[in-house]
Formats: sequence, C-alpha cells, structure tokens
Amino acid sequence: MTDSLQTHIEPTVTGLGYELLGLERSRGGGGQLLRLYIDHADGITVEDCERVSRQVSDLLDAEDLVRGEYTLEVSSPGLDRPLFTLEQHQRFVGEQVSLRLRAPVAGRRRVQGRLLAVDADSLAVALAEDEVLSIPFRDVDRSRLVPDWEAEMKRGRKTAAD
Repeated sequence: MTDSLQTHIEPTVTGLGYELLGLERSRGGGGQLLRLYIDHADGITVEDCERVSRQVSDLLDAEDLVRGEYTLEVSSPGLDRPLFTLEQHQRFVGEQVSLRLRAPVAGRRRVQGRLLAVDADSLAVALAEDEVLSIPFRDVDRSRLVPDWEAEMKRGRKTAAD
C-alpha cells in the first residue's frame, strides 16, 4: 500500500521525529486530497500535525511531487486507526478490524472480525467462533481498527476520576 509519494515524504516525517503510518489519496472537485497519518510514542497534538503539514507542504511544492491542485491533511490515527502495512496489522493481532477488499474473498468485499494472525502475505480474520477467513494482503484496499467504545468509555471515566 506504499507508493512513490510516500517514499519521498517519509524521510521528512521521520526527520521531525514522527512515524508515517500511511498515506491516503483521493480525488475531489478541487483536485487531490492527500491525507497523512502520523504517530509518536507520546501521542499526536494539533501542533504536531501543523508542524508536519508545513514541512511536507514545502517539500511537495519544492520538488513538484503532486500535479495540479491538492489539499494536504495531516492526522493522528485515532481510535479507529487505519492500518497500512503487514507490520502494523501484526501489532494489532487480537483486535477487531474492518476491511474493504479490492476483490471479493469468499464472496465478501467487506469483512469485520477479530484479527487472529498475520503472515508474510495474508491476514486471518475470525468472522464468528467457527468461521475464519484467510485474506491475501494484496486484496486489502482499506483496513481500520474497530474501537471497543464501551472499553474506551470506561477507560475515560477511570482517567477522569483519578
């Protein structure tokens, strides 16, 4: 899920001390939308996003890496974190994921379930207790964590009470 634009941007982002999780590209009425997801062990603030946005925007303009008009967004991954690489999926084995597939696998283009395993080129997702689907990673168009909102609410209440 990596492209040459991401390869150009990544050294700038890592040089600023952040991890570039991935890049999403889409077309809109006003040109391209480029959305970067960054992370850091201490979390991401609005100031972090602004800092990366300024540096990456300067890079894109200086090296003329994007043709035509574009909008650059820099974002933290959030609770419904997008997953771009096999390594990122490996970090979240055991969590709920939602996948949109490029081509149907077992007749499905959308899959939601618990991520059981990740190997060199596929994901194993439990759809139900007795149903596990093996999905070739090349067929994954988009992947996101599915937050456990109840657990997050409990965590938030506990933190507020401390």
